Amino acid sequence: MWLCLATAPNGLCADVPAPAVIAGGRRIDYLRSIASEKDVNPTRSFWNKLVDFVAGAPKYRHLVRPYAITTDSHGRIIVTDPGAQMVHIFDFAQKKYHHLEGGRHRRFESPIGVATDADDNIYVTDSLRGHIFVFDRDLHFRRFLGERGGEGIFKRPTGIVVDSAQRRIYLSDTLRHRIFILDLEGNVLGSFGERGSAPGQLNFPTDLAWRDGELLVLDAMNFRVQGFDPSGRLQRVFGQLGNSTGSLSRPKGLAVDSEGDIYTAEALLEAVQIFDGDGHFLYYFGNTGTGPGEFQLPAGVWIDPHDRIFVADALNRRVQVFQFVRARGRGMP
Repeated sequence: MWLCLATAPNGLCADVPAPAVIAGGRRIDYLRSIASEKDVNPTRSFWNKLVDFVAGAPKYRHLVRPYAITTDSHGRIIVTDPGAQMVHIFDFAQKKYHHLEGGRHRRFESPIGVATDADDNIYVTDSLRGHIFVFDRDLHFRRFLGERGGEGIFKRPTGIVVDSAQRRIYLSDTLRHRIFILDLEGNVLGSFGERGSAPGQLNFPTDLAWRDGELLVLDAMNFRVQGFDPSGRLQRVFGQLGNSTGSLSRPKGLAVDSEGDIYTAEALLEAVQIFDGDGHFLYYFGNTGTGPGEFQLPAGVWIDPHDRIFVADALNRRVQVFQFVRARGRGMP
């Protein structure tokens, strides 16, 4: 879908794709890719280069299999990486990189979902350990949520979102086919869902997203998205199995932009598909490949308050960043 617009002097297309122009004056621009800690500060001073010459070049940490993404109020980009068994934090404003490996003598085994609250605390689900790691804004480990006797109480926690206003955490337990509601201290307040294919039932739910007070659930093996109110009452269902655009086959991440449109990463098509709030297919971007704007096994999708779209491009070992530019005067319905 991406088109080469700019042309290099030698007649070859430049490696930056042209914007994907969408109906109504909207468009999606490719911004950049992030693959390692070197990306936050790619230039090295003369003295650093001198040290490198004497002591050897530094070893940068790289993304191995990025899965989910979020950002905090300072614009830090937080990426779970089950391949590296760590969480990466890219701080481009401060030109700093940090990483998390776990907490309280317990390392990550499979960090999958990630979310932040209004105080920039970071919540990370570990699908193998069965609980949630919590870190404060300074990246200090604070506590585990969802454990009893040192063991996680969830079978396979994956997607997570935080409702800071209501001080609630919503968590998908994929192997239980249920959504759990917790307070910020980890007490289970309720749950909903059961395995099945009827509306309101779930079959391996994975990612979660908020849309104007509605909890969206990626109901992966039912190949659909379901929307629930905060108490778990069904509001909407859309999506169907297929192998062409507009259908779902291997849906991964889920996100919502400022117009209320819903994004799903589709691993079969290796693209990101966009639906309106009623579930009508609008358009997609991306295709198979390793270049800018191309994907290999896209996983998590996150859209920040500035409509920057982050896509975990898992097999290309990078996160790609796009900018959604909406038409003037349009906003969340």
